[in-house]
Amino acid sequence: MTHAADLPLWAALIIAVLLLLGAGLALVGSFGLLRLRGFYERVHAPTLGTTLGICSVLAASMLFFSLLQTRLVLHEILIAVLMVITTPVTLMLLARAALYRDRVERNGSVPPPPGVRWEGGEER
Repeated sequence: MTHAADLPLWAALIIAVLLLLGAGLALVGSFGLLRLRGFYERVHAPTLGTTLGICSVLAASMLFFSLLQTRLVLHEILIAVLMVITTPVTLMLLARAALYRDRVERNGSVPPPPGVRWEGGEER
């Protein structure tokens, strides 16, 4: 089906290490999602794991298909750029929406907006 057996040993080892590194980073991000307590803590672990993990997997894919096709395969660069841009932006938008919701509900675990006093609190 594929010509993966034609890969040199050094390339197969590098590709395997990159894939394992990417999978490990994604797994650590998933554990962070499960183990961390609050929403604001939970959004960071999967974001970092996804961004770093997908870059490692895409590097392995670039190397694999570039060696098999004897030409540079650069499709993965576009995917990596889009992931690196969209994942942190999504994190920021989710965190801001949650912060807005918590402030509207006057949740005591988040500070009020600047210049606003909450009941029993000081102006910040």
